[in-house]
Amino acid sequence: MNVILVEGDSDRIAVETLARRCGRDLAAEGVSVVPIGGAQAIGRFVSRHEGAALAGLCDAGEEAVFRRALGSNVFVCVADLEDELIRALGAARVEEILEAEGDLGAFRTLQKQPEWRGRPVEDQLRRWLGSGARRKLRYASLLVEALELDRVPSPLAGVLEHTFVAY
Repeated sequence: MNVILVEGDSDRIAVETLARRCGRDLAAEGVSVVPIGGAQAIGRFVSRHEGAALAGLCDAGEEAVFRRALGSNVFVCVADLEDELIRALGAARVEEILEAEGDLGAFRTLQKQPEWRGRPVEDQLRRWLGSGARRKLRYASLLVEALELDRVPSPLAGVLEHTFVAY
C-alpha cells in the first residue's frame, strides 16, 4: 500500500482529480490519498500507516513538520495549494471559472472590502477561495480540471509522480 498524506480534503480532491485527468486509477494502483486534518496530526497518521510507502503534500508553513515525519518524500506548495493553482492558471482564468460557476459577484464583493482593496488579485483570490464554508473543496476539482497538463504545479505533479517512481 502506498499513501499520500495531505493536510485536508481540498488537497485530496486536487490530487485525485489530477490522477484521474492523467489516466491513473489510484485505487487500482494501491495508492490512497489521506487527509490528516492538519499538519500536527501527521505523527498519528504515519503510525497508522506503518509499513506503507509514504509521501506528503503540504503548505510551506507545514514543511518542517512533514519533513520530520516523512523525510525527503514531501512536496511543498509555496504558500498553499490554492496559491499554486492560481499561479498556474493565472488570475484571469480563475476569474473566468468563478464567472462560469456564478461566483464572480461574490468575489467582487470581497475585492471592495477596505482590507482587500488594492491588494494583488492573486491574494484576493486566495482569500476568497479560503473564506467560504466549502469553497476550497468545490474549487479544488474545478481549478485542477481547468489546468493544462503541462502547467500543473510542481508539488502537485511531484507527489503524484512519486507514487510511480518510488513504489
